[in-house]
Amino acid sequence: MVCVRIRLARFFSVVTMWHYKFLLCLGLIWLMVRDDKVDVDAIAKNGRMLGPTPGETVPRISPEKESVLELFGRQAQFQQITQTLANGHDLLIAGVPGSGRRTLVRRAARDVGAKVMEVDCIRATDGRRFVQLLCEGISQGVQSQEATAFLRDWTGREGQLWFEFNETSPRKLSLQRDPALTQEHLWQAYQQLLQFPQQLAIAMERQVILIFHGFPHIRAWDRTAQWETCLQEAIARHTTANYVLVTTLAENRNFHDDPGGLTTVCLTPLADDVVAAWAQLVLQQVGLSFDPRSPALETFLNAVQGHIGDASMLVGRLRQRRWDHGRLDDVAIEETLQDLLADLSNIFESLLVLLPASQLQLLESLALDPTDKPQSRNYIQKHHLSRGGSLQGAIAGLQHKGLIYGPDLGYRLALPLFALWIRQRLG
Repeated sequence: MVCVRIRLARFFSVVTMWHYKFLLCLGLIWLMVRDDKVDVDAIAKNGRMLGPTPGETVPRISPEKESVLELFGRQAQFQQITQTLANGHDLLIAGVPGSGRRTLVRRAARDVGAKVMEVDCIRATDGRRFVQLLCEGISQGVQSQEATAFLRDWTGREGQLWFEFNETSPRKLSLQRDPALTQEHLWQAYQQLLQFPQQLAIAMERQVILIFHGFPHIRAWDRTAQWETCLQEAIARHTTANYVLVTTLAENRNFHDDPGGLTTVCLTPLADDVVAAWAQLVLQQVGLSFDPRSPALETFLNAVQGHIGDASMLVGRLRQRRWDHGRLDDVAIEETLQDLLADLSNIFESLLVLLPASQLQLLESLALDPTDKPQSRNYIQKHHLSRGGSLQGAIAGLQHKGLIYGPDLGYRLALPLFALWIRQRLG
C-alpha cells in the first residue's frame, strides 16, 4: 500500500480519493451510531440498531416517552435550535459524530412546520455530484401537490436548460443527461438551483429549511472555495428560506467571528449524571437496571464518557442480550462492551489505516496518554511526535474529522469506544 503524505494547505484539505475513502469509512461508524439519531431510534424502537436476539420480544416505548428520550440532556439546545428556526434565522450546529445533530435539527424543523430539504455533503466528490445531491434533497422535500406543481413549472420556466422533471420518480428533479452538461453549464445550474428554496417558500407562503450535513467536506474538491462562496452568498441574500449547516466542533471556531450572523449551537459531551439517568430510564423499559452493589454504572460511564451515540450502542446491546436476572453487574457491562468492540473492530481498523501517519501517531498517543498539552516539549519527546507545523496540522486534521476535541475539552478523543479499542489494541 502506497502511503500518501498529505499536507493540510487548508483546514481539512486532502487528496480527493483518500478523503473519499476516509469519509466512507467514517460514515460506517456514523451509521452504527445512527450518526445522530441519538439512537433512541435504535434503542427505543424495538432495539433495531443491532437487531434483536432471535425469539426475543423487546417492549415498545410509547411515543411520548420516546420523544422525551430522544431529547434527553439536549433540551436547552433543542429549544435554541427551534427558536432560531422559528424566528427565520440561519443556523450552524456543531458536534462530533453521534452527538445528536441530525435528530435535533430534524425535530426542530418538524416542530416549526417547515418544508425540509437535506443534502449529505459527505457523498459529494465533485461539483456535479453536489448538484445531483441538491436535486435529490429538493425532490425529497417537495411532497405536496402544490409544491410538486411549482417544481414542475419552475423546471419548465427557469430550469429547462439544465434540469429534467419526472413526477413519477422519487427523484423528481435531476440534471439533464442528454446532452451532458459542460462545467460552465453545471455552474449555471448550481446558481439557479440555489434560488429554488427561496422561490418555493415565497410561492407556498411556508418556511423552507435547507440542511447541509457535513458541510465542510465539500472543501476536499472545492479548492478555490468557489462553490462554498456561492452558497454563503445565497444564505446571506435569502430571507424567506433558511439554512442549517451541520458540521464539527472545529468548524465552529471558523464561524465564531463571522459577521454573517449564523446562530451557532454546539453539542459537547453530556454530563455523567445525565447519561446515567438516560441509560437507567431506557433499561427500565425492559426490566433491567444497574446493580447498585457493583461498579456497573461507573464501568458504563467510563466507557461512553458522555457520548450519547456510544452510550446508545452499548445500551442497545445490553437490551438485546438475555440475562438471568434484571440487575446488571460490572461483569455483564464489561462482557457486553467487549462484544461490541469486537463487532466494531474492522471499522476501527480501517479508520486507522486511512489516517496519515502523523495523525495516526498523535491519535494513538492521545488514546494511551491523554493530555491537554500535546504541543508541550515533554509530550512531543515522550511520544516522538513531529514538531511545529506538522504537529499542528495533525491536531487540526483530527479535529476537523471529528476524531478529537479541541483545547477547551482537553484534546480528548471524541469517539470513546474508538479510544477504548485503540488502548486495548496497543496495550
